[in-house]
Amino acid sequence: MAKEIKIKWLHEPQDHDYPAAKSYLQLLYNDAVAKAHVEKLRRARMSKFKSKDIFRASRQSLLGISNYHVKKDRKRIKAGQSLSPLLLIRDSKVGRVIIADGYHRLCAVYSFDEDAVIPCKIA
Repeated sequence: MAKEIKIKWLHEPQDHDYPAAKSYLQLLYNDAVAKAHVEKLRRARMSKFKSKDIFRASRQSLLGISNYHVKKDRKRIKAGQSLSPLLLIRDSKVGRVIIADGYHRLCAVYSFDEDAVIPCKIA
């Protein structure tokens, strides 16, 4: 019988996740809008969503386990290290969720359990 993998999470996103989210969001929005989204994320409460639902809402494709960053996060999961929650933006204009930070973590988690409940901040 295969050993069940327990995915551990930090209680809050790490400080460096917010500048990473802003960097990504600046590709999609102007600087002021990206900055406003990040400030909303900082103030947002924690939520939880299933990994498969986040993928469906984001319309992103799943990265394979051979991706360098996904491999790295899979190793962290197997080692019992806690992952940082995802940072998500609801973009009602296009009707999807933007994964501002945590895409590789999401892919790594999904590779173990598509029904895994993932802590997130969503704005």
